Amino acid sequence: MSSEADVLSPQSKAHTAQKGSTNANGFTDYFDLDGLLTEEHLLIRQSIRDFVKKEISPSIEKWAQDAHFPSEIVKKFGDVGAFGPTIPQEYGGGGLDYISYGLIMQEIERGDSGMRSTASVQGSLVMFPIYAYGSEEQRKKYLPKLASGEWLGCFGLTEPDHGSNPGGMTTNIKDMGDHYLLNGAKLWISNSPECQVAVVWAKNEQGRIKGVIVERGMEGFSTPEIHNKWSLRASCTGELVFEDVKIPKENILPNVDGLKGPLSCLDSARFGIAWGAIGAAIDCYESALKYSLQREQFGQPIGGFQLQQKKLAEMITEITKAQLMAWRLGVLKNEGKATSAQISMAKRNSVDMALHVAREARQIHGGMGITGEYPIMRHMMNLESVITYEGTHDIHLLITGADITGIQAFK
Repeated sequence: MSSEADVLSPQSKAHTAQKGSTNANGFTDYFDLDGLLTEEHLLIRQSIRDFVKKEISPSIEKWAQDAHFPSEIVKKFGDVGAFGPTIPQEYGGGGLDYISYGLIMQEIERGDSGMRSTASVQGSLVMFPIYAYGSEEQRKKYLPKLASGEWLGCFGLTEPDHGSNPGGMTTNIKDMGDHYLLNGAKLWISNSPECQVAVVWAKNEQGRIKGVIVERGMEGFSTPEIHNKWSLRASCTGELVFEDVKIPKENILPNVDGLKGPLSCLDSARFGIAWGAIGAAIDCYESALKYSLQREQFGQPIGGFQLQQKKLAEMITEITKAQLMAWRLGVLKNEGKATSAQISMAKRNSVDMALHVAREARQIHGGMGITGEYPIMRHMMNLESVITYEGTHDIHLLITGADITGIQAFK
């Protein structure tokens, strides 16, 4: 993506994005946060919204029902600028700010959390570490192909026995003189079955964690797919298995050492999730609001009853609070001031809020809320994964606890 125009569809170029978007008689942007966004932000958001409505929304229920990952979406994400939007243009990225990135993730997750996972893993967990910690040769070799969607990437950190404690990983590299040997396994890896490249974190012989770029086709490298998921059914999830994989020395990320590398990647991904989960909540709220005004009982729309209005009012209140937190976090991120603890709090809050909104929306829809005619159950099931990955709900709470007390409760 070489310029702002590349992320704008013909439709969005032809009109001015409108502020204070409404749905029925309510406001999804209840506090006019659009007034805090630039014209570029609004145009980028509208472009991605149009893309989601065209390329994802018409098919997402079938993809989810069929547990089908539409591999063709990868190139389309590249074309619309959803991969690595904050990466500099010289490497194929968009050169955009972090609020733009957040808005892109929000709109994709309005379509589906699994689709957003595909995009955020590519940008935050694969392209970001290669850009931030890779050599210039690595940047030029991998980033343009990842940005365009020619290649799909994945991020290998979580292991079968090490999730919330990544420092306990057993995946390892051994120096063999002119190359390294990589052994171990990673689990619950988004994009792995379809990936061409994986950024993997492994311990060297001194016990230090290093970043390793593994390419499809390297002998001993396999990516078994995980089946029978009830969540993120339209995304592909699998393992990374390494059996004496020969890694060229030029495939080691040279500019990072220790847990700082993977944890900084998680900060980037969690920032995107803080925005993305709001998108899922908005989709559930808008569906519930519309349904409440159409569905009649006892001679009037159910939206006219006090308990339904209570649900709707609380839903939009919580969405608004999360929007304000995400926007402020975006400002801090742009200024280089956002802390890991702040990002952690925002991720936890947004996902918890979105799950609550989805459950309330399901009740407003009644029995219809469990069907594929509406997006509620799909969002709810997806969010059950989002609340666990990139740091569990409980771990994020303890990160805040450690930040405010100075005492780590999970060590």
